Amino acid sequence: MNAFALMLGVTACYTISSLSDKYAAAKAKFAPDGFTFLMCASMSVFLALTLPFQTIAFTLSWQAFAGVGLVALCKLLEFRMSVQVLREMSAFELKAWLGVTLFVSYLADVFMGEELKALRLVFICFAALGLLLIVRSDKAEKIHYKTIALPLFLYLGAKFGYGLTIRGFSGYTSSIMLLLPGLVIVALISLPRVHFKAYSEKPKGTLNVVLARIPNTAGMLIENAVIAISLANYSLIQPMILVTLFIISLIRREAYSKANILGGALAIAGVIGFQLCS
Repeated sequence: MNAFALMLGVTACYTISSLSDKYAAAKAKFAPDGFTFLMCASMSVFLALTLPFQTIAFTLSWQAFAGVGLVALCKLLEFRMSVQVLREMSAFELKAWLGVTLFVSYLADVFMGEELKALRLVFICFAALGLLLIVRSDKAEKIHYKTIALPLFLYLGAKFGYGLTIRGFSGYTSSIMLLLPGLVIVALISLPRVHFKAYSEKPKGTLNVVLARIPNTAGMLIENAVIAISLANYSLIQPMILVTLFIISLIRREAYSKANILGGALAIAGVIGFQLCS
């Protein structure tokens, strides 16, 4: 299966979980530790259920253990920071901000041996410009960036760092043996500060988070396959999710501007153009 087909699969899975996470962060208002534990514990169970169908490899080396530790760190930052960021901006806007990792991811691919192609950089610029237009036009003045600047920076770094870790340590262990232990570690770190009463007080929010982890888990497995092909393709998944969320907003007849439409078109052109320049 080619990279673009895998990316479409991840996009579908993550769009579902993103919409649910917005509810959990903005309406159910789970505390960061409670949200992180619920996510990691649920995904650990779902991932464990897939082990009989996975190719498992793990070496008893410091590199393998370092990879697990880095995955745990990236996921801990990603989950905790996303709760804070989503209280100020929509999932739609957050995906747009992830576009800043496009250039770094492609340069990382080049550093790892991929041929540098100027036309691919042009299409990355298209995608990045499209994301910028969406962010700037979606009532960005109402977002209090001073309060989320650090969480947003850490979130972006964690997303890129996860892809880099999975790609860089794949020679020492299979990706699921990096991801599953990493999620278990994050769940254990969060456990001492979890107030389990909050789950019973917010049953609808709890159920939404747990059920959303099913497509989220499927998305992570497919995403790891994309990372093995290219970090740039991994980072382009976020613009694809953004475009999907934008189309959903149009279907719901939410407010949008000409800049939104132009930004969406540029993002689509950038993703498709990048794939055609293989």
